[in-house]
Amino acid sequence: MDFAKDARDWKNWVSLAARLILGIVLIAAGAGKVGNLAGSVQAAAAYQLVPYEVAQAIGYSLPFAEIGLGIILVIGLFTRIAGALGALMMLAFIIAIASAWVRGISINCGCFGDGGPIDPKKATATYPWEILRDVGLMACGVWLVVVKKPFLAIDSWLFRPVEEILAAKDAKARQKRR
Repeated sequence: MDFAKDARDWKNWVSLAARLILGIVLIAAGAGKVGNLAGSVQAAAAYQLVPYEVAQAIGYSLPFAEIGLGIILVIGLFTRIAGALGALMMLAFIIAIASAWVRGISINCGCFGDGGPIDPKKATATYPWEILRDVGLMACGVWLVVVKKPFLAIDSWLFRPVEEILAAKDAKARQKRR
């Protein structure tokens, strides 16, 4: 791994930014809900997409899933898989918000722990911004899937390419012979 060379590649910096943005937002979203799991359940149920029992399971588990996935993204472990899961999570949020909007349900998205009914005018004004935000976050996850080499991530050290490992062994063996 040649850090100087990697640091000059703009794609690596975009990957780092995408990973940190998506990870930190997920941690913040989960942290905003984990202290009020009943509110998280209420927010999930307010979308009226699934039976209450399913919304209850989502409401109780989502904050912990968000925090866990966010931490994995921030440290850069299993970056491509975590990016794919983050992108899919954002897609689910986009679908849920768009569904509420189309069906005329006026709720706060509950994204950061403050879900529930709101004024219809406020809902109409905020839904496009919430969807746009989640599209941007989904793009961060997709970028992490597309760009195969994580930068400044645990993956970089744990899962180095075989060629790189063999080259390091060869260099070590040459040094011993001298």
